[in-house]
Amino acid sequence: MANILVVDDERSIRNTLKDVLEYEKHTVDLAEDGLSAFQLIQQKDYDLVLCDIKMPNMDGTELLEKIMENSPDTQVVMISGHGNIETAVESIKKGAFDFIEKPLDLNRLLVTIKNALDKTQLLSNTRVLKKKVSKGYEIVGQSEAIRKVLEMADKVAPTDARVLIMGPNGCGKELIARRIHDHSKRSNAPFVEVNCAAIPSELIESELFGHEKGSFTSAIKDRKGKFELANGGTLFLDEIGDMSLDAQAKVLRALQENKITRVGSEKEIKVDVRVIAATNKNMQEEIKANRFREDLFHRLSVVIINVPSLNDRKEDIPLLAQHFIELFCSEYGKPLKKIHPDAIAQLQQINWTGNIREFRNVIERLIIFCDNEITAKDVMTYAQPIIK
Repeated sequence: MANILVVDDERSIRNTLKDVLEYEKHTVDLAEDGLSAFQLIQQKDYDLVLCDIKMPNMDGTELLEKIMENSPDTQVVMISGHGNIETAVESIKKGAFDFIEKPLDLNRLLVTIKNALDKTQLLSNTRVLKKKVSKGYEIVGQSEAIRKVLEMADKVAPTDARVLIMGPNGCGKELIARRIHDHSKRSNAPFVEVNCAAIPSELIESELFGHEKGSFTSAIKDRKGKFELANGGTLFLDEIGDMSLDAQAKVLRALQENKITRVGSEKEIKVDVRVIAATNKNMQEEIKANRFREDLFHRLSVVIINVPSLNDRKEDIPLLAQHFIELFCSEYGKPLKKIHPDAIAQLQQINWTGNIREFRNVIERLIIFCDNEITAKDVMTYAQPIIK
């Protein structure tokens, strides 16, 4: 079940808890003070620590601080016969999962242990999911073109400078935006994406700034906009070139004043948001045609990153192919497939007008339909609909 460490200077309590927890099928270790407990924690991973507060050598509060510093995912339940509200609150503030007074109510203790272990499992599952998601957003390639892009992204990430990412559809502009966010000081805050091209012009203001109940026909309740949802984090405005001029004016004001106003309200709301924008359009042409505000362009383009098309970095195709083969074989529960060098050469001859998005689809199709090794013939067969 779980590895649990019981830390208490009273032998009777240690032994009683050991018997109860082993009856519940847990593995239990014992320590008589904080110092010996910390030595055990450095040697072994524990899912839960039951820790007395008043102990010789190192008390429970000091042990809690060391656990939080060295193993923050370990759940700690503090137990004490000298507790009060202040002690309990202080323990929780320092990272304890819960605080239980002596004499121990075993029913409450077992419920607390179950809840603490559920949290441990949740944290573990979250890490697995994050790893899986991050693999899907991984930027793959060693070409000079992509290395320059990644170098720029990594240099600008720790700052709060606004970034405009430019490049054709499907080339990975969102991945660059996520990389900048993940390497920034805002990485633990939200990354909120808005596809400006997918939202009708009459709804874009509500989507970005929120609205008050009754401000228009379908506004049946108050709603936060993307600026508020991204507060403290990063707002990614994808396809910014398709935003209406009215919405552009309001975005410009939000960037200038760090304030937004919900549709139907006069109240100003302060926001702390880093804006990263992306577009597949030629912004100079959009400005000349009066479809995009020049002042907003300059607000957004403190740093401009141009992402190359796949056709401009075909030397990355072997790495990209292997990456997507591993991804889709894992996703579909298939044995890892090999790809013949002739198949790679065939992939490199294709005109990838859809860029990485199109390439990914082709590899997924090959994983679904091909045998253990992907051949040049397979590429010709299953990529045929998209070969130009």
